[in-house]
Amino acid sequence: MSASARLVTTLAGPLDSATAGAPDVLCLPDRTLVLQSDDAQLAAYDLADALAGEPSVARFPAPWRRRFGTRTVAPGLDVAVFAGLHAIRAVDVHGATLWEVRHGCWEGGCPELHASVDEYTDSRDHLYADSGSAVFSADGKLVWAHVRGPLTEGGEDPEVLDEWLVLDAADGTVLGEADAQTVAAGSDHVSHPDPGQMGLSVGEGQDGVPLLWGHWDGERLSVDRIGDDDRILLAVSPSGEHFLTVTHYQELLALHRVADGSVVSELDADEAVTPHPALPPEIDETEVHWDYYAGFLDEHTVITGTVEADEEFGAGRHWLVDVRDMRLLGEVGYPFPVSGVPLALGDGSWCTVSEDTNELQVWRLDA
Repeated sequence: MSASARLVTTLAGPLDSATAGAPDVLCLPDRTLVLQSDDAQLAAYDLADALAGEPSVARFPAPWRRRFGTRTVAPGLDVAVFAGLHAIRAVDVHGATLWEVRHGCWEGGCPELHASVDEYTDSRDHLYADSGSAVFSADGKLVWAHVRGPLTEGGEDPEVLDEWLVLDAADGTVLGEADAQTVAAGSDHVSHPDPGQMGLSVGEGQDGVPLLWGHWDGERLSVDRIGDDDRILLAVSPSGEHFLTVTHYQELLALHRVADGSVVSELDADEAVTPHPALPPEIDETEVHWDYYAGFLDEHTVITGTVEADEEFGAGRHWLVDVRDMRLLGEVGYPFPVSGVPLALGDGSWCTVSEDTNELQVWRLDA
């Protein structure tokens, strides 16, 4: 069984730069932003405005090169937050620093609390440092940030490596702080419609992938650790009642309850997905696995892929899954070849990024 995709439109990325990374999408409750950055700036626009033919690109001068950390934008496109190797910094569209929270260096062997990026710009070790991440809450009033400790000189538990912070988005005040009990190589936040909740997926290389769920009640940050450090958080459902994960080795796609993190149902890629049609006949067996990307088209329908597993044999495939009974609905059929993974946009549509990484192709299911 297959489902036909209809091309809605093709959108240019926010940046016209040969040195920019591929466009990315940031799905916040009620709003989806398209982001793209190079070493000089971060640019973003609201997807709904772009689809209406009225895109307004917000541009933020970057405080440091793109490889030195990650970046995000406020729902109102008025503030960007850069999660660097030594600090979380908020800037406006003029590049002015609104606030900064310094923290330990993400380069594992560096004990310094740097005051400036200039202290390590030419350090070869820092070019390959680990990184954290940050994102705004659903209402834009908080910034959730995963950082390397400590925040200040002395006085803190030397055993605490990574910290999870809740910051006041207006001035950077640290409102809540918790020991993440992780040793991250990288991390990624996944937003929840409730500003007081947030998901965090932490990559520790071969040591595991801790999944943390944060609760901010206005006074205290509490953190639940979900599973056995073997599930990667992918998306939260539109209602906020469920979230989606894939196991570390990508064999199982799972639906969880947000209330307690429990698994509702799972789908095994090897059992559900047929072998690639271009699989040579002399190969009797091959392992199929899910990609590290999936998203909700609506409360009950997920789009995901097996692109990484398929690429050895030909074009990557995208799939629809009904999460009510974790049933594979079928492969997505396109009118022309597409590349990469499907990125859900939060409104029933999804996008693919063209091979030259300059354009987003926006799709909907053909009724």
